[in-house]
Formats: sequence, C-alpha cells, structure tokens
Amino acid sequence: MFATRAGQVVVLPDDPDTQAVAGAAAREAQARGVRVSVVPTRSPVQALAALAVRDAGRGFEDDVIAMAEAAGACRYAKVCYASREALTMAGPCRPGDVLALVEDEVHLIGADLAQTCRDLLDRMLGGGGELATLLLGSDAPPGLGDGLREHLAQRWPFVEVQMYDGGQPTYPLLVGIE
Repeated sequence: MFATRAGQVVVLPDDPDTQAVAGAAAREAQARGVRVSVVPTRSPVQALAALAVRDAGRGFEDDVIAMAEAAGACRYAKVCYASREALTMAGPCRPGDVLALVEDEVHLIGADLAQTCRDLLDRMLGGGGELATLLLGSDAPPGLGDGLREHLAQRWPFVEVQMYDGGQPTYPLLVGIE
C-alpha cells in the first residue's frame, strides 16, 4: 500500500485466512495517512465481482459500498480433490474423490472432475443467476473450460459466462455466480 503512494486503497483479501492480515495492514496505512477500506471477500471470484463495479468517478465511500455489495451478492464455490477420508455434509469421501464446495461446505462428491463441475454449476444456477465466472486452476485438465462453457450454453443459454485462467493451485475450478 505504501509503495503505490496512493491516497486511497481498497483491499480485497479474497480469503478468510488473510482478512486479519489485511485489516492490520489497513490500520498501519491509515496511521500513515492513507485512506483504506477492507472489503471482506472470501474468494477470488468475489474480489472480481467487486472490481467489476469499481468506478473511479464515484466517491470513495460510495465505491467501497458498491464493491462490498457486489462481492456479497456473488455466491462462490470451488472444486478440489479429497486428500483424506472424511465425513462431509454431502456424505463420506475418500482420497481422490472430487469435492465441490459451495461457500466452504462440501455439497457434492464425485468421481469425475468434469461431471462434478457441471453438476456444481447446475446446482448453483438452479438457485438463480445471470453471470457465471469460472477461474481455471493450474492443474485444470485441457478442455475443462471449453466443456463447461458448452454445458452452460446448452443448459443455461441466458447466463453470461466469463472464464479466466486463474492459475490457482489445489482448485481446478473456482466459480462465482451473480
């Protein structure tokens, strides 16, 4: 925050584990005269939703409110592989199972990554949504993104799809639904 010499900064920690650190950094910056606000995003897709409504022509406080509202309106999910046996909200899982977590709770357990991702999108969009943001991870297999885009076009033709190479480890797919 200090290296930018910015007079106003919005911090989007995009992970619950870094929110305390972001708050401490914000207090330090405020003590040095920088106007700072932390928007408590819990996923990178919520941070993207917040950035999408950023408006340099709007006052700082109003912009922070709009960004927080956009982040809060974005439902988020992630897909990963189970590393150990566990009893989840969706039932028991074993190492290697594909897990789909909606807002940090396991909702689906599958054997096939692409099918579990499609099922996750269907489940989330079944609750409404106009925009699906997909962040492909560093270990996403080739064709996963194209297959998901095709699925959404066939099953949810009125949903806009934004897809990015997020490059994140551990999670082949992060999803935001707005």
